[in-house]
Amino acid sequence: MKFVSPLVPATLIRRYKRFLADVELADGNVITVHVANPGAMTGLQTAGARVWLSKSPSATRKLPFSWELIEADFGHGSELVGVNTAHPNTIVAEALAQGSIPELAGYASIRREVKYGKSSRIDFLLEQDGRSPCYVEVKNVHLMREADLAEFPDSVTARGAKHLDEMTAMVETGARAVMLFVIQISSATSFTLARDIDPAYGSAFDRARASGVEALALSCQITTESIGIAKPVPIVF
Repeated sequence: MKFVSPLVPATLIRRYKRFLADVELADGNVITVHVANPGAMTGLQTAGARVWLSKSPSATRKLPFSWELIEADFGHGSELVGVNTAHPNTIVAEALAQGSIPELAGYASIRREVKYGKSSRIDFLLEQDGRSPCYVEVKNVHLMREADLAEFPDSVTARGAKHLDEMTAMVETGARAVMLFVIQISSATSFTLARDIDPAYGSAFDRARASGVEALALSCQITTESIGIAKPVPIVF
């Protein structure tokens, strides 16, 4: 996924009300930017950190800039971390179209935001004649409290637990279901659940796995020009 225009560097002043942040531009101007991230963003909202912003082409948008990346140090020196939770679906869509996720390759049809279950939408539904349909739910990961180990979630997510139960129901009908964790931290070498943050999600994940729901974690390569899938990382259960 390439950013549509060059990102603008800035210095973080504070994040507040979940979806807002104040930053200082290189010329000294202080502006408020949109934060496309409902989570806690633990370790990723330190005042004084260097951040990178995208600017919307819309002349009518109230907040023209969005916060995309932050420079953070998880023990290996400064690295770029993606904070925009809207991007993983775009990243995965490109990877699926290119067939670059082997575990999810070989499907003729790739549909997005398909209604299923009681009242949910699956991020991707993969279909191919002669194969069971494959339901793929994508989750953004940007929590790292221990060097190299990425974690999800960074806050309580009742919606995430609901999705796991819905996917379990699909597997019980004979379909395939995959929970795909996209890690916007390139230094991640393993992934696990932050069970202390959301025990209910951990329990739902265990139920889902026991019922046949698959789990896959992929790290990303991140630059100020683009974000893309890098490689799979092992999941520590």
